[in-house]
Formats: sequence, structure tokens, C-alpha cells
Amino acid sequence: MTETSQTKRPLLLLEPLPEPTLKTLSEHFTIHPFTSMDELAKIASGIQAIATGGSYGVAPEVMAALPDLKIIAVNGVGLDRIDVAEAKRRNIHVTVTTDISTNDVADMTMLLLLALKRNLKSNEQFLLDGQWADGKLPPLAHSLNGRRLGIAGFGRIGQAVARRAEASNMEVAYFNPHPRTGSPLTFEPDLGKLASWADVLVITLPATPETKHIINADILEALGKDGVLINTARGSVIDEDALLAALKNRTIAGAGLDVFQNEPKINPAFLSLENVVLQPHQASATVETRLAMGQNIIDNLLAFFSGKPLLTPVC
Repeated sequence: MTETSQTKRPLLLLEPLPEPTLKTLSEHFTIHPFTSMDELAKIASGIQAIATGGSYGVAPEVMAALPDLKIIAVNGVGLDRIDVAEAKRRNIHVTVTTDISTNDVADMTMLLLLALKRNLKSNEQFLLDGQWADGKLPPLAHSLNGRRLGIAGFGRIGQAVARRAEASNMEVAYFNPHPRTGSPLTFEPDLGKLASWADVLVITLPATPETKHIINADILEALGKDGVLINTARGSVIDEDALLAALKNRTIAGAGLDVFQNEPKINPAFLSLENVVLQPHQASATVETRLAMGQNIIDNLLAFFSGKPLLTPVC
């Protein structure tokens, strides 16, 4: 039975969710979209639950303002904008949408790679400019066949990318904190050596203090002038100043980027480059996946308040 308006628990919404998800949540919770800290102060004492996304997370001042907070349900897998240590200290549960977006993110990774290697943007512009109709032909592109793909980070998404790359007849190796048990692929414990070996370097690392700017000028130089960088992880793992310099100077051939620092107001220098393919953090943005992620949030929140085990807890 759906709760009455008198018994609905308040839910603080920090990042937009799909309309069907909000509709279901509203049957069980009174939803309070975040507007300002002043407005939050008026309802703070009653808030036990937050729904948010990986891009927004939970600002420290928001968490500190909620003395009764019990659970944070994250619409995503990124935790770099949530103080998990503080959540653990306060016994606040945190859930993520584990493994739901894996295939879509891996697909986006390959899409960015193919768009770069097959000159998708420039070929379309060539056609639109009428050059094909005038009897001209665009420059030849490059095949994935036989190319070397290095993956930095070999969790679920990294492994999904590897399967797709192998289907394209690419040779695959990976960098990770430890070898992946059961994987027949080559483990390379030195990221610089992996970059030197690779024609394509794919980033699927989590955003942590240890991975911040792990892709720096040295790694990009090792990747080389014919190398391509793909990032569908988090913007913080790349030193963007070093990447922009490498792209402008052709230290590397190109980059496919779905994530950036300072999203959504990214460095405008990316917008004038010809050797990039850019997306506005859309790797998991399919109807099917976003609805499944939303259902995960619903299920975790309802499980918590009914005393059942959480589906996908972090803490």
C-alpha cells in the first residue's frame, strides 16, 4: 500500500532523475528538490534520505546540515563527490547503481574510439560542405584491426571494453592495482609502459586521490604522436592542461572525452580543437539504463526504510 501524504518521508533530491523514477518515488516520499542552503535549513531536521547523482554527489555543507541523515542513494557509481569516510563515521548508508551502466559506458568508449579513428566528424563535414558532390574524396581513415588497446582500470567497465575491443580484433592489455584473476589478457603494472605499448589508451579508473592526474604529460608523451586517448571515467584522472598541450602540439593524435574537470563548464580550449570527439557526460545516458538506475534507487530506499538488506551498498 502506498503511504499517505501524512506518513510519507521527506526525500532530498540533489540531481534530476527520470520522470518515471520521480513518479514512483513520489508515491512513497515527499520530494524536496534542493534549491539553496537557506531553504534546506527549514526542513533539514526531518531529512533522512538523499537521492543524488555521481556528478553532483553531496556537498560537505549539505551533509553537515542534515543531522538525521540515514541513507544516500546515488544514481551512478562515482563517489568522488561524496565524503564516504564521513558517511561511515556517521553511520550513513551509501548505495550506488553497480553494474547497471557497464555496457552502455563500454559502448560509448568504443563509439568515441571509432569516431576518432574513422574520421566521423570530418567526413560528415566534408559531405555537408559539398566536397563529395564536387568529386573529391576525404582522407583515408584508420582501422581498429590489429591495433593495440591499453585499458587503465580493469573493473567491470574495463573488462566490458576489452570484450568489445577483442571483437574488433584488437590486441588488449591492462593496467590495474592487481592482476585480474581469470583474465587471459596481459597485465601491465606500469602505466607508462602500457601507454608506450598502446595505440589506444582507454581510461576506466575510478576517481580517487591516488588516480588524480594519473594521466599526465609523461603518460601522454609515452602514448605518442599516433596514439589516441579515450576517457569515459572521470575528468579528474587527467591533467587537462597537459592533455590540451598534447592535443595542440600533436604529441598525441587525438582524444575522445565524455568527462571533464569542472563539468558542465568545461575548459573552452577543447571546443576549438579538430582532433577531439566530445560528449557531455552521456556514457550511461540511454532510456533503458537510466530507468534501471532509477529503479535501483527506488529499491534501495524502500529496502532501507522497511528494514530489508540494501541491494547495492557501499557502506
